Amino acid sequence: MASFVVFRQLRDVIATQEVLVEKLRRQITELEKNSISRVEYEAIVKKLEKEEAEHAKTKNYLAKESEQLEFALGEIEILSKQLEREKQAFDNALSNVKNKVLKESIQKDKLKSKCTEIESHIRKQEDILNSKDNEIKELQHFVTKQKQTLKKQVTDFKIQKQQEYYMAKVLGGKTKKSVK
Repeated sequence: MASFVVFRQLRDVIATQEVLVEKLRRQITELEKNSISRVEYEAIVKKLEKEEAEHAKTKNYLAKESEQLEFALGEIEILSKQLEREKQAFDNALSNVKNKVLKESIQKDKLKSKCTEIESHIRKQEDILNSKDNEIKELQHFVTKQKQTLKKQVTDFKIQKQQEYYMAKVLGGKTKKSVK
């Protein structure tokens, strides 16, 4: 942008110098018509030469600045294209990351849902196991009572058998004695 302004200013200076050169030429022509003195003529010629030298310098300077401006504009164009490519790559990468985050978020939600479902199932299974454990304990308690009852019955039965045997022996011994 600054080079463009310098370019315009130099162009304006050159245009002004060209106008001055043209003006000086007209003045020389006018002076020649009016026949001026040699000293004045030489002074005007020197002034004209000086203006032409300055004009040439300005023209060279303008050419250098124009070249630098063209180079800078080319660099700007290259950098703008590179920036656009990098912006596009960044946008693509950002889009990919957003898509990945969305997929992972959906996956995470699915996993959470599955975990909740599994936890619920585990709680149900634990409740069933606790119920079965309680049932087993009740059955073990029942079996223990039944064993105790059966042992008592067996003991009672043995005692009864022993009593019957004893009675039979005692009664059988009396019967044998009374039969004699």
